[in-house]
Amino acid sequence: MEEVINAVPVALVDGETQDIGNAMMQGVNDTLLSMGVDEVWADKIDNFIILLIIIGVALLANLICRKIILRTVSRLVKQTKATWDDIVFNDKVMANVSRMVAPILIYIAIPIAFPEHADSSLLDFLRRLCLIYILAVFLRFVSALCTAIYLVYSAREQYKDKPLKGLQTAQVILFFIGAIIIISILIKQSPVVLLTGLGASAAVLMLVFKDSIMGFVSGIQLSANNMLKVGDWITMPKYGADGTVIEVTLNTVKVRNFDNTITTIPPYLLVSDSFQNWQGMQESGGRRVKRSINIDMTSVRFCTPEMLAKYRKIQILKDYVDETEKVVEQYNKEHDIDNSILVNGRRQTNLGVFRAYLTNYLKNLPTVNQDMTCMVRQLQPTETGIPLELYFFSANKVWVAYEGIQADVFDHVLAIIPEFDLQVFQNPSGADLRRIGVKIEN
Repeated sequence: MEEVINAVPVALVDGETQDIGNAMMQGVNDTLLSMGVDEVWADKIDNFIILLIIIGVALLANLICRKIILRTVSRLVKQTKATWDDIVFNDKVMANVSRMVAPILIYIAIPIAFPEHADSSLLDFLRRLCLIYILAVFLRFVSALCTAIYLVYSAREQYKDKPLKGLQTAQVILFFIGAIIIISILIKQSPVVLLTGLGASAAVLMLVFKDSIMGFVSGIQLSANNMLKVGDWITMPKYGADGTVIEVTLNTVKVRNFDNTITTIPPYLLVSDSFQNWQGMQESGGRRVKRSINIDMTSVRFCTPEMLAKYRKIQILKDYVDETEKVVEQYNKEHDIDNSILVNGRRQTNLGVFRAYLTNYLKNLPTVNQDMTCMVRQLQPTETGIPLELYFFSANKVWVAYEGIQADVFDHVLAIIPEFDLQVFQNPSGADLRRIGVKIEN
């Protein structure tokens, strides 16, 4: 920084700076004397008058930069069709640029005000203060620029799945380096010397910036592995998170739960622990329904001709019953089965016909995605009956609509079960026990 600013015109280098200062000093001194100022006082205040002139010129240059140049740039930017330049060249970024103009001019021209003290420690100290101010403003400019870049890229669809607030890490590193340089300017030591001395306290720095370092590394892992992005629905029961990711920063991941509370999770926990991301479901063709009802095993029986005749009247079952009955009759005929005993040969059951009905019902339901798995299956019988599971995918993945579709399907299933001479298993309720008690007393 100091080397760049020191790259001034040749006229202001070495002895020529002192010559210009002496000439200006003599001119101001002669003016003061011509105005009747005492020679002793003229010799004392001419330095400060030149300093005020330098400061005035610097402030005027800053004013010109802000009022004319920056406004011109702002107008030109607004005339373009692109939106990125409106953000990058916004007022905050450009204001920080203009703030560097005055201190740079003062830094360069201040030796002119004190030509007789060109090598003095006072002048050196003043120039260091200017340099520190320049550096501080430059850091603010870079920080504002990083924020503007974040706003530009976060608005683009292809970057919405990236934790761009990892730019905060760059800002932290930048301010850390800037602090080292400022300290080195104050104590007149090389930044390398300071960094070497800080090597011994690296463990302390690691402890202080532990969360930031871990958050930065975790952010890279989350982004590289496409594990998480803003807008994803995630669940992490261990930390009470069940909702939509609204912000991914250097140190936190904010999740808005469905009860509108906010859960804050450190990014490294998402890498070291497990969480469920529902984005794959939202991007797929459907949302899974996997729910079962328990059938009372005592209600399962072979179908009688009367039962089959009844089932044939069900439109979506007619073809199934006829085709299955033909296969059963052909098998029994080929194997000379004695049909007087139902246990012989093959028979249709009311539960099997019910499963076929549910399968055809789901396949004809417009709210079910027919391109994905759709089946009705029996699970292992338990003391609570035979679980009959419906496994299919709802075409509508929106939570409220999905719950409505699921409820409609099982409303229908529960209502249709008695038509197949089946019963749903249900533990006795208080009303059942009271009814039994009344019968016993009678």
